[in-house]
Amino acid sequence: MTLALRQPANVQATGIALMLAAILGFTLMDATAKHLTQAYHPAQVVWARFIGNLAIFAVIFRGAMPTVMRTRRPGLQFARALMQLASVALFFSSLQVIGLAEATAIMDLNPVLITLGAALFLGEKIGPRRLAGIAAALVGALIIIRPGLGVFQPAALLPLAGAFTYATGALLTRMARTDSVATSVMWSAVVGSVLTSLVVPFVWQPIAASDLWAFALLGVFGTLSQYLLVRAFATAEAGVLAPFGYTGLVWAGLWGWLLFGQLPDGWTVTGATIIVAAGLYVWSREASLARRTP
Repeated sequence: MTLALRQPANVQATGIALMLAAILGFTLMDATAKHLTQAYHPAQVVWARFIGNLAIFAVIFRGAMPTVMRTRRPGLQFARALMQLASVALFFSSLQVIGLAEATAIMDLNPVLITLGAALFLGEKIGPRRLAGIAAALVGALIIIRPGLGVFQPAALLPLAGAFTYATGALLTRMARTDSVATSVMWSAVVGSVLTSLVVPFVWQPIAASDLWAFALLGVFGTLSQYLLVRAFATAEAGVLAPFGYTGLVWAGLWGWLLFGQLPDGWTVTGATIIVAAGLYVWSREASLARRTP
């Protein structure tokens, strides 16, 4: 019997509610970033996201920050934080040109890419059925991007690259799991803040007073969503929560329509459906394998 079956139903429901709230928060952060990238350089928006994150952590941890950052694997933590920074930068940059729903759908490749990467680099077993699911998800992404056609936009490759860097960061997080969650999130905030602070002077644009609220919300949404996500996985089993991550596609489509007047076209809906179906299939295969493994 799996952990999911042993846990009370109300515990699972709490975990799912936390997961849904986290995904909602992340999509609100993305919508805020898209709003800001219409007037500011993406590097400045990414900087604000990480600086806001770091400022909130500084308030929470205060003098304990040096202690929280202690790790026996600083190189691994730096590489993991660098991959997270890259995925955020690539995704936010794409929002200048393509719709929120399209970018989110392409980024949602990352669960199947994590499965593939775990097989290639961490020695986890992967069968032909899961390989077929991964291939189907990549086909779904190609349908959205449509390379070689007149509607193709090079910016669509940015969230695709972001999905790969996100998956790489997730694999590095697995390798760094001897560190606490607080240590990992602090490394991400510090590395992201330092590196973007080196770049932002070259692209800086004065922030209008009317946009200060949006810059502040980036840090709030990012930090709160990260907290809710960690709490969700601490409350319920990962296998139970995984499918609910795809609710972000619904929110992204809704914010894109309400806030930016962008509705995903039929190709995007088709590609996103294939990605979600493939992701759920790969997840179900992994859950089935976990149940058979002592």
